[in-house]
Amino acid sequence: MPDKGSAGSGLKWLWLSAVIIILDLATKAAASQAFKLYEKMPLIPGWFNLTLAHNNGAAFSFLASESGWQRWFFALVAIIISSIIIFWLKKTPSNERWLAIALALILGGALGNLWDRLTLGYVVDFLDFYYQSGARELHWPAFNIADSAISIGAVMMVIDAFRNKSAER
Repeated sequence: MPDKGSAGSGLKWLWLSAVIIILDLATKAAASQAFKLYEKMPLIPGWFNLTLAHNNGAAFSFLASESGWQRWFFALVAIIISSIIIFWLKKTPSNERWLAIALALILGGALGNLWDRLTLGYVVDFLDFYYQSGARELHWPAFNIADSAISIGAVMMVIDAFRNKSAER
């Protein structure tokens, strides 16, 4: 069981959140300057394009076709989740490094996408993975660095939950 003196040290991982935010905003700005909306540049033909897409919704364009209320709803959700994560990081013991990194990744991604929502009204996406077989293309929804950080952090949290269950046995 971790000692009480190690609580709060999870905040030292906020630098990772800052790195994610900076990388995310810089790459979104570069994509926005380099491409017209929905323009594509194949990097690995049949597998990967750079593109420019604007997502008014959440993951997989969930609620993107709504009238605009979703912008503020998703912004509020991001603010609430970010606040919870900061509190969680503050309480995370120093020996829980994996969990702290996962939380920092999710926080950085949430704040990167929140910035877009508040300043632009949509989230900029530019990474387009797909599979092409003949004339048929199957695309994964376009995403960005923030989305990647959130996904990696979430997977790390699931792994952490299983690791901790195994350790308890």
